[in-house]
Amino acid sequence: MELQNRGFQVKAVDVSPGAVQVMEERGVREVACHDLFSVPAAHYDTILMLMNGLGLVGTLEGLEQFLEYARTLLLPGGQILATSSDIAYLFEDEDGALVFNLNGPYHGEVEYRMTYNGETGAPFHWLFAGAGIVQDYAEAAGYEVEFVAEDEQEQYLVRLTVR
Repeated sequence: MELQNRGFQVKAVDVSPGAVQVMEERGVREVACHDLFSVPAAHYDTILMLMNGLGLVGTLEGLEQFLEYARTLLLPGGQILATSSDIAYLFEDEDGALVFNLNGPYHGEVEYRMTYNGETGAPFHWLFAGAGIVQDYAEAAGYEVEFVAEDEQEQYLVRLTVR
């Protein structure tokens, strides 16, 4: 809403019909109900993914697929502005050593299941991607990478620009 109110042309996309309805009721002019990988062909100058928005890709494989797909949606010189965080700190022992299986899946690939008022939804994947991982995947996909902000909890805002 803030970007729209400042005069930017905005298209809000969410997979949840309920979220789409709320955005429409609040006055977002252009809203669409799609998953991340089925946004209709168009050309955008910016894809904005906040509040651990990269988590939507679900897995490292999903990150790779999304970065490739996003290139088809972005104008030349277009950008992705996204946030994520590294949750490696959750795997520290009392001495501060990291304890996770290096032969297993990436520690930032998490599966969630939401429960509310006695109803439980289907499980879904969410990705917490460390900055180094995002940099490696983005550069391999042909993006310039700039970390705009980072804090002491390993949360960051990254700008990925199409080369």
